[in-house]
Amino acid sequence: MKVVVTIMLRPGVLDPQGQAVQRALASLGFEEVREVRQGKVIELDLALADREEAELRVREMCERLLANTVIESYRIDLP
Repeated sequence: MKVVVTIMLRPGVLDPQGQAVQRALASLGFEEVREVRQGKVIELDLALADREEAELRVREMCERLLANTVIESYRIDLP
């Protein structure tokens, strides 16, 4: 089963990489971009067939390793 995890900084947490991208886009003439938030996407291929079990295991992976839950939030997308 393929699972996609999207990890983003929580609202209110400073995003220096997003700010750098926004400044670069403005310098290229894309001044309409008001804000950029940068995150990461992790694709997992699990040897599981049960959706509920897969979501539970991936949530545990996020809480223990993939996301810093103090400053990041995550979203799990299952097929």
